[in-house]
Order: sequence, then structure tokens, then C-alpha cells
Amino acid sequence: MGLVLRAFTRRNLVAIFVGVLLAGVPLLALNFWLDGLIERQGQAEITTAARRAVALANSRFQLVIEALDNLAAQGVNSCRPDAIDAMRQAAFTAMPIKEVAIVDPDGQTQCTHLGLPLGQRNLTASVPMVGAEGYTLDVMQIANGQPMVRLRRKVGAGPNEIAALVPALLFLPQVSMEGNPFSAYAHIATRDGTIIGFTGERPKDSDARIAVKVPSEKFGFEAEIVAPRGMLPAEHAGLKWLGLFSAGVIAIILACVVLTIRRTPGNPVADIERALAAGEFVPYYQPIVDIRSGQLRGAEVLVRWRKEDGSLVLPGAFIPLAESSGLIREMTRDLMRRVCVEAGSAIGCRPGLKISFNFAGQLFSDESIVKDVCKIFSGSPIKLSQVVLELTERDPIENFTETRQVIAALQGLGVRIAIDDVGTGHSGLSYMLKLGVDIIKIDKMFVDAIGTDRNSTTIVGTLVDLAHNMRMDVVAEGVETFEQVMHLRELGIRSAQGYVFAPPLPGSAFLQLVEAIDPIAAPAEPNAATVASRSSAA
Repeated sequence: MGLVLRAFTRRNLVAIFVGVLLAGVPLLALNFWLDGLIERQGQAEITTAARRAVALANSRFQLVIEALDNLAAQGVNSCRPDAIDAMRQAAFTAMPIKEVAIVDPDGQTQCTHLGLPLGQRNLTASVPMVGAEGYTLDVMQIANGQPMVRLRRKVGAGPNEIAALVPALLFLPQVSMEGNPFSAYAHIATRDGTIIGFTGERPKDSDARIAVKVPSEKFGFEAEIVAPRGMLPAEHAGLKWLGLFSAGVIAIILACVVLTIRRTPGNPVADIERALAAGEFVPYYQPIVDIRSGQLRGAEVLVRWRKEDGSLVLPGAFIPLAESSGLIREMTRDLMRRVCVEAGSAIGCRPGLKISFNFAGQLFSDESIVKDVCKIFSGSPIKLSQVVLELTERDPIENFTETRQVIAALQGLGVRIAIDDVGTGHSGLSYMLKLGVDIIKIDKMFVDAIGTDRNSTTIVGTLVDLAHNMRMDVVAEGVETFEQVMHLRELGIRSAQGYVFAPPLPGSAFLQLVEAIDPIAAPAEPNAATVASRSSAA
């Protein structure tokens, strides 16, 4: 019996070994094929990224050249007040430009549109600009070590030149193909090899990287992107581990089962209630900017959960639960009170600023919220006419009649109503037509596609035309590049918010920004003559 059992076991072991071997051969062949596929795919995507980098740099060089040509056509070659005004207008119109200056034949700055130069600068290279006759390209560093590019050209017969200073990073890719921050190595260089600017760290192992160079036919520079093979898109590299997928799924299922058995159930609603009582939900402010004048128009208040250990939790992790549990009302009221205390005096003394709060749809179905808003802001420096309430579209409105009545009552107090994330919720167009709101906010999804997706550009243009015809204001959300700013201006949009201007800021940082952009001078002390005059008049 033992002999039979040993023979049976031996036969099974041999069968298992042969089965693994037979299965391994096609698996190795598949792995070899996938390696080639990933290599080709990575090469194609890095090439596309390099071409995008060249297109980006071309467009920004062109903007700067057009701005300087325009100044040259106006004869701007001195530091006269009218010349400084023209330089300021050029710097505002051409988004990449940080400084417009008049420089002498030795390259020394005579004056700038800012009044003062950005700081001491060190010239590291100077070459004629290919594709732009009469232009010189200077590679520089300012006092803080930031690499800068300066384009300059002669104006008329005088000795001086007009010049524009641009951060070198603006000629380099900052966003990956997937929309994430760019993390590979990239540089642009002139035709003779002079490095204009670079970002990231070049991988040292030449066998473990993919490198692509793409020249600019227009301006003669060359863009190079170098990425380690380990950064290839996960959806392709993940194919190599296809054979381990099943085992991984089983392991995850088992882990979930164990965790489910051993986990002690918690009460996240109670955690939110405790955090509300402890004052852990704090306001952050994302500035809203007039993209035509550069002035600050206000801010959208965004909530953050600052836990006892100092960590911040973003709203996506707790707002849905707060809405479903009914705690969203108290959270919103608490947030409004905090803003009144923290930023009320700064906002109240600047009537042109608006402060926006996100309001869940369910709050607009309760008439008592009108009294809440009136009570909170009546005793605050913030006027009700400065308050904007943004209707979020996470849940559909169930009763349009009640919602419209509450909105009308709030508007009667002077409060303005906005629809948030128009185009991505349940019925943005219906809300625009039926609720009588004052503002629509174009969602980031459409802003991202402006200039690259004709359909998205058409949709945004249609929404803007409709809003203007209905006498509504328009705010663009999630603006992240200067190119998007230019497209939005062309579509007739004045107000925008996004990381290209500033991320959501804590209260102290936002108040510093307000004071820097829109300072309010202290009232002057009356002199003796004025006092005497008032006394005699009395």
C-alpha cells in the first residue's frame, strides 16, 4: 500500500512539474512580447510628450515676441512714464512675461514695468534667436537662483533695447500626458547646445531609460525628455504581471475577509459630530480673479477637516456622509460663522469682494435656512450683498417650487446664487432656466479640454452666450495654465479660479494675499488747518 502511495505521489509531482513547465513556456513568450509592446508604447508616448513640449515653448516664445514687437512699433525705448505704461500693458497681456525692461547696449537694466528689477541677475549665455530676426536670447539667473530667459531686440536707431524676462520653467512641460505633475527629466536647448532650462533629474543608467529629442522647426531649439522605464504607464507595465493577477485577487479577498471578521465597527457619523463640536472643520479660501484686469474678485470657501494630530482631510472624504446624515446644515452654518470671524473685517471693507459658500441642494429646500443666513451675516462686517451661495448638484432637486421660493427669498436679502460644476451634475441647463440663479460656474472638466477638444470649447461658448443673454455672470473653475486663461478670455469669461492663480489657502495666507493685492490705506490724520477750518465752520 505504501509503495502504491509513493508511486502515486511521485506521478503527481511529475505531472505538476510538467504542467508548470508547459504553462511557463507560453507565459515567457507572452512576457517577451509584452516587453516589446511596452517599449514601443513608452517610446511613442515620450515622443508625444516631447512634441507637446515643443508646441508649448513655441507658443510662449511667440507670445513674448509679439508683445515686444508691439512695443517696438510704439517706439518704446526709454523710461518715460508713457513708455512704462505701455510696458505694463504688455506684461499683463502676455501671460508668460514676468518683467518688461529697457536695457542699455551693455545689457544693464535701465528700468522695468515693475518700477524695480526682479533682482540681481547673472548672464550665463547669449545667442541670436533663430526664427526671430533681430532678437537675442539670454539665459540668466536672478538672485534666488531661478533660471530665467530674456528676449531682447533693438527699437529704432537708438542704443537701447526692449527686453522681456520669462521663467525658464514656463517653456518646459509641467503636466504629464495623464494630467499629473510632470516627473520625468526635460530640457530645451538652443541649436548650439546651450541649455535654456531644465526640470527633473536625468536618469543615470542609460540602459534603463527612454530618451527622445524633438526639434522646433520654428525657433531652432530642441526639446529632450528622458524618462526611466519604470515610469511607463501603469496600464501597460501592469500587463507583465498578468500571471500574478489571480493570486493577488485571492489574497485581497482573503485579507478583506480577515479584516471584516476582526474589524471593530466604528461610527463615522459620531466622528463628524465630535469634530464639529471640537471646531475641527476649518475654512480654506480659493481666490477668484478677474482675468481681464488681474484684480481679485473674491474667493470660494472650501472646508477642510483639521484633525487633532494636525492632518488635513479633504471634503470628498466626509461631505457625502455629512449630507446623508443631515449634519451638512450645521457644518455649513459653522463654516459661515468662522469666515465672518476670521475674514469678516478684510472682506467687509472691500465691497467689491464676494465670498462664496457651497450649499447642498437639500439646504435650499428648507425655508429656515434663509433666517440662518440673515442672522449670521447681519451681525458681521460682511454684507449680504457680498455673499454667494453655490448650489451643488450631487443630488437632484426634488421640488423645484420649494427650491425656487427659497432662492428668491435669499436673493431678496441681496444674496447671489450660483450653480456649481455646470455640465457635470444632474440637470445644469434645467437649473439655469428654472431657478433664476445669478452665476454659473463652468466645471474643470470643460476648462481642461478648452483649446484641444472642439466639442468642449463649443459647449463652453454656448453656456457663456446663454448666461450672458440671461444676465448671469460666469466663473471658470480649475484653471491651471496660461493657455486656458487666454482661451477663456476669448470666450468672454471674466472670472476664474484655479491653481494657475492660487490653490485653496488657509485664512492667514488668504488675508495676506488680499492685503497685498488690494491694500487699504489707513485714514489720514487731520492737520491743524483742517481742524481749525471745521471749528470755524461749526
